[in-house]
Amino acid sequence: MATGPNCVLEQTFFFGPLPSKRLSFLQDKDILRLLMKWSMLGRISTQCYSFDQNFYPYHGKTFAQCFFSDPHVAASLMKLEAGAWVPLDKPVVSVTVEVVPCTAVSMELFDPIYSCGVVRPSGHIVKCYHDMYPDYDELRQMLQDEESEHYCELGKEDRREFLFCLFKHLCLGGELCQYEDTIDPYISATRKIYKDLISVQKDTETKKISIVSTVLKVCAYDESGQCYPQREEEEQTFAYLIVDPFRRHVTLFCHWYGVGDMTL
Repeated sequence: MATGPNCVLEQTFFFGPLPSKRLSFLQDKDILRLLMKWSMLGRISTQCYSFDQNFYPYHGKTFAQCFFSDPHVAASLMKLEAGAWVPLDKPVVSVTVEVVPCTAVSMELFDPIYSCGVVRPSGHIVKCYHDMYPDYDELRQMLQDEESEHYCELGKEDRREFLFCLFKHLCLGGELCQYEDTIDPYISATRKIYKDLISVQKDTETKKISIVSTVLKVCAYDESGQCYPQREEEEQTFAYLIVDPFRRHVTLFCHWYGVGDMTL
């Protein structure tokens, strides 16, 4: 069998699009309303594919390289540029891959936020004075600013978790984000989207639930430089490959920072 042009590697993966597999959060009216409010609607994308070989976490970079080099992926992969969905116009020659820990099976990771003064007992987010951004709040400061007095309430390992990364992405939103006064919408949306993206299994003896998905944060490069998810670096523009090794499915979960759709 022929391989993709950049996949002369130990393990070769072949991919097939799964156009009929649609994640439920993108059909949930409550989630869509929130994404619209946060200026993310129409800028979050999921594309699902099957693959043909056993996957293990140490395959991460090889898997991502094969993914972006696969002709079926290249023919179906879309990115957002200047408000329009466009295909990749040049072959991918290399990728960077960061394995994102994904072990959290409950929302307990966020318990420190409720107890450290960022959120009031009512669930309202505490506002803070900021010269440039008068609507700034303690939650966003805690998420972004290492100088925040609350930054260390969540440890380095917790901040690396995919659950935290997803929560942070939703809290920061898009270019015209209308921020929430209470934390509940962020928590609720994070829970629903996270549950939709990852796969779990239950131990038959202990009954404990564990996550089987591997999460890879990826960037792809063509001969001109970074090309996916876009050419410019932006914290709120991201692409994750979320691999289910049992079903042999992978979901490409992306967001492009900018002005989202204003209507459902």
